[in-house]
Amino acid sequence: MDQCAVLYIKPSCSVPTQAAALRLLGFRVDESDELPANDTFAVYHVVVVRTEPTCNLPMLGARLRAKPRFGRRVLIALVPAEMSDREKREAIFSGFDHVMPDNCSARDLAASILRLLRPFPEYRCLLRAPRRRRKAA
Repeated sequence: MDQCAVLYIKPSCSVPTQAAALRLLGFRVDESDELPANDTFAVYHVVVVRTEPTCNLPMLGARLRAKPRFGRRVLIALVPAEMSDREKREAIFSGFDHVMPDNCSARDLAASILRLLRPFPEYRCLLRAPRRRRKAA
């Protein structure tokens, strides 16, 4: 099994993200400021998109789901707190698996990732790197 790989797409901003905390929890996290090429999505189990308030979530979700070999990968949107419930529902209807506030904790994000990965046996993964020993307590 592979280590759980997360692609964290964030707009160019200086706001701290949950990526460092996800790494400490055992995920392999790669950060990107923009959408990468189509072939790079095949490496990741989860795609987390941190959006701006002006982002059209339904269009973004549909575009990501339409990428070649994207499959049933987990797609999570981190949205500003002022986003309405209607916009969040529309994002879920158009391709996102889960929509969370962008100020959520890394543990909440990790719990959502693991819960959403559970039904897909083809995306089973480990949280610790293979052949790496855990530190003693």
